Amino acid sequence: MRRFINPFTDYGFKLIFGREVSKELLIEFLNDLLEGERVIIDLTFLNNEQLPDYPEGRGIIYDVYCTTNTGEKVIVEMQNRSQSNFKERSLYYMSRAIVNQGLVGNNWMFDVKAVYGIFFMNFLLEENIKLRIDVILSDRETGELFSDKFRQIFIALPCFKKTEEECETNFERWIYVLNNMETLNRMPFKARKAVFEKLEEIADVGALSEKERELYDNSVKVYRDYLVTMDAAKREGRAEGITEGRKEGITEGRELAQIEIARNLKAKGLDPAFIAETTSLGLEEIQKL
Repeated sequence: MRRFINPFTDYGFKLIFGREVSKELLIEFLNDLLEGERVIIDLTFLNNEQLPDYPEGRGIIYDVYCTTNTGEKVIVEMQNRSQSNFKERSLYYMSRAIVNQGLVGNNWMFDVKAVYGIFFMNFLLEENIKLRIDVILSDRETGELFSDKFRQIFIALPCFKKTEEECETNFERWIYVLNNMETLNRMPFKARKAVFEKLEEIADVGALSEKERELYDNSVKVYRDYLVTMDAAKREGRAEGITEGRKEGITEGRELAQIEIARNLKAKGLDPAFIAETTSLGLEEIQKL
């Protein structure tokens, strides 16, 4: 049996970073991520489900959504599945967190607090992507910061290849642990940073309640079903693309994988909104399956 929670599962990631008991972990991680930029003293978890503004609109379910002690909003997402419009989706998520700060009435003077979006990607967004991409609003010519209200960090986990011994910074140690957590027999770096001892406690599968364990096991099954389906679809798409000389083969394979995953999730009785969030398919398309 695996000792530690798999953070690449939707429920597993929320168990590690999205609970009141794990708030210390999230604060430490964010401070290591933003070292030299800002220091977060405290966090308050917010409702991660944002309803649509109108009946036919699309809601949002953040993995983790919180506010700092000074009012900034923080979104943390773990994305396992490659999506053609992932950059645009991240912009939409950030924009909703900005728009929701608006107050009714004429007295509100656009006093917007900064929004931070941390997007873990368990896939390569582009061929030549690097491990960490920091996005800010700056002047194109001078590079000077224009506004500090919009901040994104994309972390491409497959780009990280360092061993435990090669990790030099706390940021690298976090990424190493997240990348390898499910296969670890012990939690590394405890002697260097006390928070990893807390992580060992929080991420222990054996410490989950019966209900948490049931939800986590279901999440693991969905994740592994996705990996198997995606691998088969990629093989099919790649073969088709080579045979017919078309680059569209791989893309079509990915689309088929999303549809197959949606069918499986729907058969398990999961909420269509959750399926849409997981697969990037539209609600109407899911209802037709």
